[in-house]
Amino acid sequence: MPYASSIPFENGFICLSYDDSALLSCRLSSQSLGSDAPTPLALAGFSQLEEWLNGRRTEFDLPLRPVGTPFQLAVWQALGEIPYGETRTYGAIARKLGRPGAARAVGAACGRNPLWLIIPCHRAVGADGALTGYAGGLALKRRLLDLEREVSLGLCRHAP
Repeated sequence: MPYASSIPFENGFICLSYDDSALLSCRLSSQSLGSDAPTPLALAGFSQLEEWLNGRRTEFDLPLRPVGTPFQLAVWQALGEIPYGETRTYGAIARKLGRPGAARAVGAACGRNPLWLIIPCHRAVGADGALTGYAGGLALKRRLLDLEREVSLGLCRHAP
């Protein structure tokens, strides 16, 4: 049975859905979508998200179970392999997957990423390096990329 819990974030909430063994989704919402008492897994998820947003964590150590098509799952796997503080173009991700003409499909899969932040779709950029679509908006995407770059370079640690 899935559960849902939320914590405040910026002008809304980060909402986790999960079952007894894995996180199923992490979403940004304008309203709290969960009222279940957080389980130890959800508490670990919220704790790791807070650490990541404050520059104290560069990787997540959580059991995940995203649901999607085989192509979406492959894209999300590839996103998770982009090193912290770096970006890849949608085209580069498509080529990595053996589908060089599928840059738009990669973008669509990013848009359906059920584990926002944890599967780092903010690290996917346009062919010219431009920021394109993001569930939290382009300003937040820029702030997340800036945070990762600054933490990677040892320049500062701060919350977006």
